[in-house]
Amino acid sequence: MNDAVKTWRLIDTGSLPGPLNMAIDEALLRSFDPNSSAPILRLYGWSPPALSLGRFQAADQVLNLGRCREDDVPVVRRITGGGVIYHADELTYSIVCAPGQIPPSASVKDSFRVLTGFLLDFYRRLGLDAVYAQDAAPKGTRLGERTAFCFAGRESFDILANGCKIGGNAQRRMKGLIFQHGSIPLVNRAHTGLGYMREQGAELAHGATALSDCGVAAGADVLQRDLVTAFCGCFMVKLREDVLSAQEQSAAEQFSTEKYATDSWNLEGVGE
Repeated sequence: MNDAVKTWRLIDTGSLPGPLNMAIDEALLRSFDPNSSAPILRLYGWSPPALSLGRFQAADQVLNLGRCREDDVPVVRRITGGGVIYHADELTYSIVCAPGQIPPSASVKDSFRVLTGFLLDFYRRLGLDAVYAQDAAPKGTRLGERTAFCFAGRESFDILANGCKIGGNAQRRMKGLIFQHGSIPLVNRAHTGLGYMREQGAELAHGATALSDCGVAAGADVLQRDLVTAFCGCFMVKLREDVLSAQEQSAAEQFSTEKYATDSWNLEGVGE
């Protein structure tokens, strides 16, 4: 990591609707200058609960959109890949930085290990047996198969807590930029999310867990402080509390109305 980069911006936007959450994530990414911007850790939640699609998923093929409409559950599309996630009762983070602002990694895949290291520390501080999937998989296990439902599959650097997958993380690379976001489930809503999928085999959610399943009863505020402590310790940085700049706020409002509030993007993936 560049020795000059010691302080990150910490932006806590609280719980917001799905379209605005995704708009802010993209605004932070698009407004970031890899040569001059301070790296960012954003923390947020979802209110009301929402489903997020991976960048390349076909909404009508993986989701029961009729049921989503009946239950008034918003559907938003992420700028990252991966499978569907139902967001409720969780802490969510996003990271925006340049490659030189984080410890070096051997490859794009290895950068997942680098950028999720603070999550391992966080879970272990809570007393959980947290490991990467590749370190716990029996010999011969296939990792990395694509699944429509995030919690049905396991990638090499997915995190397992007490043997089950906890949360999901996804990354996007642009020239000179790294964007990553992920979920930390407080309560296990995997079965609820599965109910909105076209494929609904109960076994698809059996391998998912959440902090409450693991006996962690601390409130969200306490857990967020613990997460910040783990982040600072893992990356050896300081976090400076901040808010969206005028440029970021303006971009977020524009993305929210012109992109993330539209079916053309959320359901069809048109408008990148």
